[in-house]
This record gives sequence, structure tokens and C-alpha cells, in this order.
Amino acid sequence: MEKFFKLKENKTTVSTEFVAGITTFFAMSYILFVNPSILSASGMPFQAVFLATIIASIIGTLIMGLFANVPYAQAPGMGLNAFFTFTVVFGLGYTWQQALAMVFICGLINIFITITKIRKMIIRAIPESMQNAIGGGIGIFVAYVGLKNANLLNFSASSDVITSSAVENGEAVNVTMSGGIVPALTNFNNAPVLLSLIGLVLMTVLVVMNVRGAVLLGIVGTTIIGILMGVVDLSSIDWKANSLGSSIGELKTTFGAAFGAEGMQSLFSDSSKIPQVVMTIIAFSLSDTFDTIGTFIGTGRRTGIFSKEDEAALEDSKGFSTKMDRALFADAAATSIGAIFGTSNTTTFVESAAGIGAGGRTGLTSVVVAGLFALSSLFSPLIAIVPAQATAPALILVGVMMMASFKDIEWTNLEEAVPAFFASIFMGLCYSISYGIAVGFIFFAIVKVVKGKANEVSPILWFVNALFILNFIILALLG
Repeated sequence: MEKFFKLKENKTTVSTEFVAGITTFFAMSYILFVNPSILSASGMPFQAVFLATIIASIIGTLIMGLFANVPYAQAPGMGLNAFFTFTVVFGLGYTWQQALAMVFICGLINIFITITKIRKMIIRAIPESMQNAIGGGIGIFVAYVGLKNANLLNFSASSDVITSSAVENGEAVNVTMSGGIVPALTNFNNAPVLLSLIGLVLMTVLVVMNVRGAVLLGIVGTTIIGILMGVVDLSSIDWKANSLGSSIGELKTTFGAAFGAEGMQSLFSDSSKIPQVVMTIIAFSLSDTFDTIGTFIGTGRRTGIFSKEDEAALEDSKGFSTKMDRALFADAAATSIGAIFGTSNTTTFVESAAGIGAGGRTGLTSVVVAGLFALSSLFSPLIAIVPAQATAPALILVGVMMMASFKDIEWTNLEEAVPAFFASIFMGLCYSISYGIAVGFIFFAIVKVVKGKANEVSPILWFVNALFILNFIILALLG
């Protein structure tokens, strides 16, 4: 173990690595509750997503630990799973199988750009301010999803703002409204809403007090309170239906679905949607890539996990010559693997910083995390009773944490602030991460042209903007 993980060389011990692994697992274990909740809304079986989440996390984290020998854990990423469900499936109308196919392709693209110098071109094409805006904007989006799931918001509108509606059996099943809709705070007059509020306060206190495993403790605590309040019905626990065996049975529905008739085989059948498909895959890839790079640079620089040579490798190297290269490959490979089993992009969790803060320096930390994810597969029946009121606060607070990217934007400089504002705000208010990126990139180009700095917009960015604009034109014609 010493020889394989080079513990002494990295100034750590077996016990330290184990503590770090446990710390990281508890810091990110909320994904076991939240990811199935988000993806199952798209029509995917809850238990299948639960098991796919575990499998993708185990495989991705083991690759990170055994191949790259770095203390990072992987799991389906927050923001990307929301993009999968609310934008790709609900907003754009793709099947969840097609969305999985997109995620699989995204992983292949990320593997390709990781082992070639294309990564260097892409990184240089996206200005740093826009990278930070995308990170913070995803935080706004995720927090907004949490507020909605907690039912803390009410929306009202008069009949004259309804632009279209779909009716089945005499009931409206889908209503589209114009900008006349008005959001407001909900009334705290029913038990589920009060439970959401209690859960949010509880989890906020735990997080602010830096309690280890605060998010998980908050979810468990809120669930227990929900039982006492009668919101959670313990009689609904079905150890047989929600057993590991049941999850394995449901996994047959999602495993390989990305390649079936409703997935890859139909994804490119409509030529008019090919530009939209390409843009969606690009949105998946950009968010995944820059989230990972930011996590590596932000946590690895001051701790010495990555050397200066590793950081330089982000732009100049290819292949697997450094730990950074191997870590990026592990992250990219995990995305395609996760899509095969049935989950959205598997990415490097920034919560890995918790374990690094506890002293984790090698891949042994990651191996411990993977082992704990494997053990968690035995608790599926208990996972199934966790209410949305318990997981919604986790979304809100994770969104708050992700908004830390905003601090690196120079808001007093309108040349930088305007594109960053549109990118981040449009993500939340349009309920679409990809459209937020589109608007941000387009305004970045507009601002640079007006300022006489069109040469600062890379050819790659012009190409991506052309695809985004083409998509908007197609949507307008179809509408």
C-alpha cells in the first residue's frame, strides 16, 4: 500500500487517508438522495438511478484513486443532472434515453480532448470571467430548483398571460405563460412547507458551523422530523420492493438504454435537430470540463497535490504524462461509464476538498470513498422514504457553495460584468443552463465587437455562438 500510493512521498499515512476518505464521503453522500430525485423526474426508475449513481461513483472514484493516485471522488454532478432533466428532457423534449446518449458522447469528447491538444484550444477560447460566471450561474440554477422542490415559492398569473396549453381528459397537463407570471413566497400554513423551512434552517446551521457531514446530517435530521410531523410515512417502507435486488432489477431498464432505439439510434434521426443536439452535448462538455479543472486547480495548488508541471499540463501536454492528465482522463471516462449504467455526467466533486482538508493526499482516500459508496447500496429502502423537503435544502445550499465562483469576476468592469451577468442570471430565470451559456457567450462577443476588440473572441467561440444562434432560429421557426 505504501509503495503503490507513495504515502511517505506525499507526507501522509494510512489512517489519515482513511479519515479523509470518510470525511469526503459524508460531505458528498447527499448525492445518493438528490440525484435519483432529480433524474427520476425525467421518467427514469428511481431505484435504477440510485444504483447507477452508486456504480458510477464507485468506478469513477476508483479510476481516480488507482490510476491518477489523487484524493478526489467522483459522482453524478449537481447542476449537470438538473440540466439533464429540466432542460434536455423537459425543456427540449428529448427522451431520457437520448439524454443518456448525449452524456455518453460528451464523455467520449472529453476523453478525446484530454489526450490531445484540443483541450488547450478550448481552455484558451473561454475567457476566465465566463468560466466563473458559468460556475456561479449553475449555483443559481441549482438553488432555484431547490426552492421550487421545497415549495417555498408560489406562482400566480391571470388567464390573459397563457400563451399555450395541452389538455388531456379535460385537464390541463402543460401550460405555457408569458412574462406576466408573478413569483411570491409561499404561505407557511401546511406541514410539508413547514418541514422544508425547518430542514433549510437546520442544514444551514450545520453547514455554517462546519459540522462534518452537515448536508447528510441535515437530510437525516429533516427526515426524522418529517416522521414526527406525519409528512413521512414509515409504513411506505418496502424492504422487498426497494431492496438491492429490486434496484438491480430496475437497472435493466437504464443499463445500455443510451444505445437503444429510444436513445442513440434516434438521437440524430431528425436532421433539423442536429444543431441543437450538438449544442446540448457541447453544453454538457463545457460545464463538465471547466467544473473539473476549477476543482483541481482550486484544491490542488496550495496543498501540493498537483505540481506546477501538472498545472502547466492543462494547456501544453497530451497523453498521460502527469497526474493532472490522468485525473482529467479519469473524470472524462467516468462520464461515459455512468451514462452506460444510467446516470447523468459523473464528475469530480468539489466536496473532495473536505477530505483534502482532513489530510488526504493520495488515491487511497478515493479508494476509501469508493468502498463507502459500495456499502451504501444496502440502504436503498431507507433512501426511498427521504422526502423532497429533506433534499431540497441540500440543493439550495449546494447552489450557495457553487456561487463562490462569482467572487473572481470583476463586476466593476462592465466589459466583463455584462456577459457574466447574462450567463449566470439567464441560467436560473430561463431554467436552462445551456441557454445561460449561450446568452453569455453571445453578449461577450457583442461587447468585444463594440469595444473594438473582436480579435479577443476566438474562432472557436465564434463557431459556438453561430451554433447557439442557429438553434434559437430553429426554435423560433418550429414555434
